[in-house]
Formats: sequence, C-alpha cells, structure tokens
Amino acid sequence: MDLIPAPRHVSRHDGDGGEFVELGAATGLVVGDGTERAAHWLRGTLGAATGLSFPPAGTPAAGAVRLSVDPAATEDLGEEGYRLDVVPAPGDEPGVHVVGGGPAGVFWGVQTLRQLLGPDAYRDAPLPGRTWRLPAVRIQDAPRFGWRGLMLDVARHFLPKADVLRYLDLLAAHKLNVFHFHLTDDQGWRIEIKRHPRLTGIGSWRPRTKWGHRASDRWNDTPHGGFYTQDDIREIVAYATARHITVVPEIDIPGHSQAAIAAYPELGNTDVVDTATLGVWDTWGVNPNILAPAEHVLRFYEGVFEEVLDLFPSRFVHIGGDEAPKDQWKQSAAAQARIAELGLSGEDELQAWFVRHFDTWLGERGRRLIGWDEILEGGLAPGAAVSSWRGYAGGIAAARAGHDVVMCPEQQVYLDHRQHGGPDEPVPIGYVRTLEDVYRFEPVPAELTEAESRHVLGTQANVWTEVMENRDRVDYQVFPRLAAFAEVAWSTLAAPAERDFGSFASRMTSHYRRLDALGVDYRPPGGPLPRQRRPGVIGRPIEGLPPNV
Repeated sequence: MDLIPAPRHVSRHDGDGGEFVELGAATGLVVGDGTERAAHWLRGTLGAATGLSFPPAGTPAAGAVRLSVDPAATEDLGEEGYRLDVVPAPGDEPGVHVVGGGPAGVFWGVQTLRQLLGPDAYRDAPLPGRTWRLPAVRIQDAPRFGWRGLMLDVARHFLPKADVLRYLDLLAAHKLNVFHFHLTDDQGWRIEIKRHPRLTGIGSWRPRTKWGHRASDRWNDTPHGGFYTQDDIREIVAYATARHITVVPEIDIPGHSQAAIAAYPELGNTDVVDTATLGVWDTWGVNPNILAPAEHVLRFYEGVFEEVLDLFPSRFVHIGGDEAPKDQWKQSAAAQARIAELGLSGEDELQAWFVRHFDTWLGERGRRLIGWDEILEGGLAPGAAVSSWRGYAGGIAAARAGHDVVMCPEQQVYLDHRQHGGPDEPVPIGYVRTLEDVYRFEPVPAELTEAESRHVLGTQANVWTEVMENRDRVDYQVFPRLAAFAEVAWSTLAAPAERDFGSFASRMTSHYRRLDALGVDYRPPGGPLPRQRRPGVIGRPIEGLPPNV
C-alpha cells in the first residue's frame, strides 16, 4: 500500500468477500455530522480524478463510502485520529467506513483513502478505462504531534495566490496541518494593510534581485514583487480551513523590516540613518535597518496587527524577532533614551520590551505570540512560544522555562539547504541534508524531561526563498524531503537510529508517482535534471568560508 506517512496499525480483513472493494458510478456517500468538509473535498478532488460523483446515500447503504465522527470509537487516537475500514461483501456492513475522532480525523482518513486508490487518484481528470479498487484493510492511525507545519517565505520571492493554494493541497496530501505564512521581510511586503497603503504600494516591489548568494556579482534586473489583497488572504485562509490547516501569519519585527521602512521612513532610526533614501532591499543577508523603539512605531504595528487579526483566525501570530542587529539602537540617542527611561540593561532587553509589548497586546485579544528563538534574548515574554531554528538550544531553554516550542532547527529541516554535495545542485545553499537526513530528524531533544517535552507542540520545516525564484524551484527544494518530514511529524516514534529508512525509500517509489500526478517538480533520486540546474550561480558556502557565512 506504500502509505506515507506510515499509519500506526494496518491489518487485512479476513473472510470470503475478496481482497478488494471496487468503487463505481453507484457508490454513494453517507455524510455524517461534522464530516461536511471532508465530503466536499472528496466529491470535488477524488470525484475529478476518478470521474465518480459519489451521490448522497441513505443509512445504511451497502457498498457506500461512509464518513462519521465518533469520539468514543477513537478516544485513544484523539481528534485528529481516524479508523478506516474497507469491508468487502459479504461482510459486516460492506463498504468503506472512515470514522474520525473529530472532523479533522475524518479528513486525514480520506487522505489515506486517496493513497489506497493509487497514484492516478492524484490527477485532475480520470484516465479512460480505469478501475478504482481499495484493498480490504483496517487502518487505525493518529498523529504524533499537533503542530505539523511548513513555513513558506513569499517575501524574498513572491508566489502567486494559485501557487499558495497548490501548496495547501500538498500539505493536506501529507497530513500537515500548519501553514506558517512568512509575509514580510526586507525584500518585500506581501499583505495589503488598508490603513497603510504604501506598505504594498511601495514596499511590495524591488527594482532588481541578487542572483544567487549575496556574494554573487550577478543580478536579475527585472523588477520583482506582488502582494495578496485582503480578499486573497481570506480566500487562502478559507481554502486552508476546508483542509483542516491553520494559517499562522508572520509579520517580522523589529528586524527584517526594510521594506516597511522604505514605505514609511519614520519607522526607522531617523537620528542615525537617512531612512528617506532607503528602498526595498535587493540582496540577501542580515539587514542593519531595524524599527525604532518608539511609541509611534508601536501604534503603527498595532494597526497592522489589527487588520491581520481580522484576516487570520489562528490562535498563534508570528512576530519574527530574528536577526535584528542592534548597531543602530546603540548609535541612536532616542533608543538610548528609551533604554534609560525603561530602566533596561541594554539593547537586548530593549528588543525584549518590544516583544513583550506585542505579547501583551495579542494576549488581550485572545491570541498568542510566537517568534524565532532570538526572542529569548533579554528575557522571554510571559505568554510567548518559540520557533527554535538555531539548533535545539533555544527550544530546550524555552521548554525548561515552561514555554511552548515548535522545533525547526536549521541544521535538520531548512529545506532551502542543498540535498546533495555534488556540483549540479541548483544554487547550492547551506548544509547537505539528504532525504535520509530529514527522515532521521528527531523533534524532541533527548535532554528534556518527560514534563518538559510536553512543551514541544510539534515541528515544522522551513523554506526560505532567496534563491527560489519560482514555483518549480520551490518544488525542487521541498520535495521529496517534505514526505520524509511528514512521516517524522505524523508517525515516527522510534529513535532516529532505529528508523527503517529502507522501508520508507521503498514506499517512496509509489509516492514519486503520486508527486508526478500532482505535477510536483521534485528532485529525482538520481540527481537534478538538466533543466533543474543553475550552472555558474554562486551558492553558499563559498570556498574557504564556513557554511553559515
């Protein structure tokens, strides 16, 4: 059956009914309370691939596909757990039964049903003469983590809305349930804020783009940009919600903010830098221009977040907080006066004050702040959660202090990093992390006690797009490694050294065919195709420099 991620328990149905259940034009669909989203998806997506209409069926309906929510039946599996029974006739209630602990569990069960139908169930139209059969099995399954995420950076290279919706479908196909949407950075502001129209009018476009690593001498002189209207965002959130995916927005503060400062120069440290001369940044790296620690800046971003909260219902809101150089604050008389006024020990505590302000502000509105692990510096805000990206240390420190953590260490799950050390990798960046390396990633640090480990909400793979200029380049970096990550996030309980990568690699043979049917431009196991290479474009590390320079 080659299921990915691997389910917890699979067994064959015994009896005289045969080894398969065949779906046909007469196969009805019984839609129980709470399963409407799954039913809508099944009819729309599986209906398009198979040509079957799945008409409404009464209860009981022999041979039908039945969707139901029954918390008692899956109480050991939780809300996202499910049981999938494919019962041939004659048998006890023949047909296909998907029972979820909650609506999300039913949806994940339907994703497994799709895999059982074979790779052609991932197409957008039926192939002629195709027979649709399901093996007679019982599957009981549930996820290991409640946060199974992908972070997609659309600030460095903008992805059109249709590509974002496509990635939500790809997350759903891999049972991932969090889409971390990195919407702002030095190189572009990607979300419409009606009270501050220059954020997109100016901040969403840059005149040119560095081609390759920042040390490269090559440029793409085509202006680059774009943004999502508020209605686009509403559509994206609704599309994700229909797939039981939570969209967590990220608005980066106080660093990674040059696009905002280019639009509104008063946001910067104007007593140190002539911010009126700054444009949207056209290269990569850590930018020195950060927000001023001033009241008018707080009010500006409160207005931004008010509109963000209206668009995104997620409990968590990401504020970035990473890679914020303090040099301008050290030079700024206004920043130093603010440090003295607040009785702070220095610039790190000033950033912590900045973060705590929005931790309180979001908490008052029923939301929770989450940020990259630099927000630990200077003292962590009381309600904040941490995305641990600089290895495990930040996550360990946060969990031991009683804060929730999402583990996404750069060394293991940054999917912009190269997949092979060979010379043909396109714009090779960072550490070599193969499919097997990702498969052996362990989100819960061994140093944590059982109580501390309960603060690990889950895990997330991150995709930064400095050298990914379009959807195909994103596909190449993300896949097939996202399949390995999905198995780690959903089903992998064994220690890394004990995991059976051979079994996973064997199951990937079928999964590559699913990705082919979906049109995913993944990295082939044998290496990049000629059209996937970027010869002569400088990557990172550069000869003689460490990989993180």
